[in-house]
Amino acid sequence: MKNYFIFLLVIIQTAVNPVLAERLEQRPVTDANVFGHVIDAETGEHIPFINLLIEGTRIGTITDATGHYILTNLPVGDHVLIVQGMGYETARVAFTAVARQTIEVDVKVNSTHINLSEIIITASPTASGFRYQPDKSFIGEDLQRRSEASFGEMLNGEPGVAMRSMGSAPARPVIRGLDGDRILVLQNGERMGDISETSADHSISLDPLAASRVEVVRGPASLLYGSSALGGVINLMTTDIPDDADMGTSGVFSLQGATVNSMGAGFGRITQGMDNWAASARFSYRQAGDTQTPGGIIPDTGMNNYDGSVGFGLKKGQNAGGLSLSLTGQNYGLPGHSNHPSERVEIAMQRQSLQGRWNYQRSGFFDRGQLRFNASRMLQDELEIEEAEGMEEENIELSFEKYTLSSTATLQHKPYSIFARGAFGMNLYAHSLDVSGDEAFTPGERRMALGVFTFQEIPLSNIFRLQAGIRFDLQHTGALPNDIFPQANESRNAFNYSGSIGLNHRPLPGWEVGGQFARSHRNPNIQELFAHGVHLGAGVFEIGDPTLKDEIGNGGDFFIRYGSEKMEFELATFVNHFYNFIIFVPTGEEDEDSGFAIFRYEGDEARLMGGEISLGWMPTESLTLGLGLDYVYGRRIGNGKEDLPFIPPLRFRADIEYDFGWGWLGAKMQATATQNRVAPEEDITQGYTLLGASAGYRLNKAGRHVIILRADNLLNTSYRDHLSRMEDRNYLMPGRNISLAYRWFF
Repeated sequence: MKNYFIFLLVIIQTAVNPVLAERLEQRPVTDANVFGHVIDAETGEHIPFINLLIEGTRIGTITDATGHYILTNLPVGDHVLIVQGMGYETARVAFTAVARQTIEVDVKVNSTHINLSEIIITASPTASGFRYQPDKSFIGEDLQRRSEASFGEMLNGEPGVAMRSMGSAPARPVIRGLDGDRILVLQNGERMGDISETSADHSISLDPLAASRVEVVRGPASLLYGSSALGGVINLMTTDIPDDADMGTSGVFSLQGATVNSMGAGFGRITQGMDNWAASARFSYRQAGDTQTPGGIIPDTGMNNYDGSVGFGLKKGQNAGGLSLSLTGQNYGLPGHSNHPSERVEIAMQRQSLQGRWNYQRSGFFDRGQLRFNASRMLQDELEIEEAEGMEEENIELSFEKYTLSSTATLQHKPYSIFARGAFGMNLYAHSLDVSGDEAFTPGERRMALGVFTFQEIPLSNIFRLQAGIRFDLQHTGALPNDIFPQANESRNAFNYSGSIGLNHRPLPGWEVGGQFARSHRNPNIQELFAHGVHLGAGVFEIGDPTLKDEIGNGGDFFIRYGSEKMEFELATFVNHFYNFIIFVPTGEEDEDSGFAIFRYEGDEARLMGGEISLGWMPTESLTLGLGLDYVYGRRIGNGKEDLPFIPPLRFRADIEYDFGWGWLGAKMQATATQNRVAPEEDITQGYTLLGASAGYRLNKAGRHVIILRADNLLNTSYRDHLSRMEDRNYLMPGRNISLAYRWFF
């Protein structure tokens, strides 16, 4: 079977690479032969399916799946062997062909060193650089320009990425209409241990200033990160564990301010690097008042946050790793309900986290590996503060305490047979969540999950390859009783599997075509199953359903991308079909005691489809023009044909920027259509257009000092975002904002 498959690959190569056919032409029998391997000069690995040609002739071949080649019956004399392949510099090796002799010529080729900023590490454990679904990374100055008070605000407007919000602090990204734990927000590849995925009033427990790189993967990523990652992954990467620190002292210092909420923020990081070790420390502080809108101030939306860490990294030969300890504290307000004007709600959250990572290289089949973990404790209180006769009374109505362990071990293997470099991995995830307080609307939860996976790539040629992988998860979920739910002792055991099959084709220089079909599996969380009561921070009355079944998702992604010095283009489309899709449905009713709207969790068959188009053009070296469009359509297809709630509307964006070298000027426009495809009892939101501008100044050519001035909602437009959970409270989105940021790298 193996020999048959290799023969089939050779037939494919004959079709896609005419050079191979030259082996079939008749040449004089000289019995002068040459054979050998083509080897990556950096890694020592054999390179499959790379072209070889004898200079000045039509004699050529292509390496097989093991990187081996052979050329027979060559003309006697001196020759030059040319080796060419995508991703490698052209190599030229001289040799002499001698009659009735077979000589060995191994050729080492150098990688063209693909820019690491273009390789999305989150999408592949081997960082091969081949894409099977759309993704994007933000790093360096590009990340600085997007600096906001939350990651939701930072990424809002990127292709396929929207934002749910109840103010700046708890704003969280939404990818292709999917929210909650269908979108995994990771820190350095592991789950963070907060509860931002459970409700709109909960925030991501990391300050955006601490991130040195942000990666966004659109589409199912459950193969690598757990069965619930149906919609995508956002990986927030820090340098808390220093990897490649420069010798001596280096760091960054930053200041930031904004007018829309009188915000001020500061950040500093310092790293000390030595031959075999490095140490780093960072700290950030952010304070802001209430948010201003064209219709007035949104009360109780201020924030007061801090975030810090210390870390240590060690190198020993080809092995490296380290530990870091981080502390996060957040205090922020949430808009109160109009029926209780004398009351306000605040969130007080603290998180402590210990992270570790170890990378190793060795000889043998499994020559690379990584072990990483994140252990954390989080405590979050929802406070109800009532003002009476000039006095304030503060009560903890709801409290969450969560302990989390997330750990992944990955082993990479060398190319073997038809397979390129691949990986096997194991993931352990466990958390214990206690819920207490007079307003506890759900029992607690204990969850343990063990997953094993493999990720493999099959190169069919130097321009076409397949990807395949599968993951198995064994999960236990149990309810933890509290004073409100003393009888809660139900538990569930589930065996899940998820998998993906993808392709990547690079038909011409600059062009890349990718696609993926994936199956995902998600277990309902404790809130969806057992919630029954007022969720004070979210301002809703939630009703769960203990009969909900597991979500099963089948999704397909397809993209075409083109990149050159002058132009970048991407078209991406997707279809996701879900069985037992859990929907947070507005009922149109109100709870009599609290006055809060009643929402119910329901399961149904559903389908989401849509896509994104983005275009960037550089008519000159300094001028950049950009266009973008994204759209999501979601509806039930089981019990009724209603539209799904909280689906982002059609959006169009355009931007222009001129870079002088020492600085830049830019402008942008975002037009959002009316969202009238709404669920029953969900409000329609009108379309709107926002204008913005930005300018920057680099104080030296190396860009070591950068000043960024940005204006958002320049015309102070009144609008409501369809995904804002403040929508039912008749609050507008933020008005005109002028922000100023400074960063000094040393």
